[in-house]
Amino acid sequence: MGDDFFGPPPEPPPEPPRRVEQPWFGPPSGTLPGVVALELVLARSAIAAVCVTRVSAYPTGFEFDVLTVSDASAEGDLEPYMFGPGRRRMPSEGTDPRLRLGVQFSDGAKAINVGAGPGFGGHGEEPEGPVLRGQGGGGGGGRWRQSYWVWPLPPSGPLAFVCEWSAASIPVTRHEIDAQLLLDAAERAQQIFEAGPRSEGGGNWTSFAVGETRGSRPNEPKPGES
Repeated sequence: MGDDFFGPPPEPPPEPPRRVEQPWFGPPSGTLPGVVALELVLARSAIAAVCVTRVSAYPTGFEFDVLTVSDASAEGDLEPYMFGPGRRRMPSEGTDPRLRLGVQFSDGAKAINVGAGPGFGGHGEEPEGPVLRGQGGGGGGGRWRQSYWVWPLPPSGPLAFVCEWSAASIPVTRHEIDAQLLLDAAERAQQIFEAGPRSEGGGNWTSFAVGETRGSRPNEPKPGES
């Protein structure tokens, strides 16, 4: 049998374009964060709970994990839709199924995970106000986890986590922690490798669509308003 049975090897794919990391886009690569362990039950009802379980602080911002758990008696798998509709279509009737989530700094600046402006948080012009951007996540069977990136670091004072999940009978609920915990953790972050241009289109372990969200400051007009 000839050596050309399978033919010549395919041409290697072209090198993907490289981009400069923007601090509002996600955690800086090559940096080990300072970690704040939390066992915070942000809100709960008779059928579900929303928890914040970990904060990883970097010199440019922080990442936190949101865990939702639902009781076995909840009808179906109570999905928080933290990833957006993705491959599954959100119910069009009745209560909004989404877990609405936000953070607020001590100066009143806030960012939320719904109502994103087009193109916000990309690699271009620096956005105004804090950014809350979805990272990896997944789940099922009544347990869902999602990571969020917040840029920049908050000022000192209270840092509020706020949520609302009407489908789980959870009203608007607010819990504050001392932002100094994050600021101290950011001081412990270690830069192991120098950040540089990265290839576009890097992989992500989640199979769900993730969204990016618009920050706002007090009295800031909404997109489209003058």
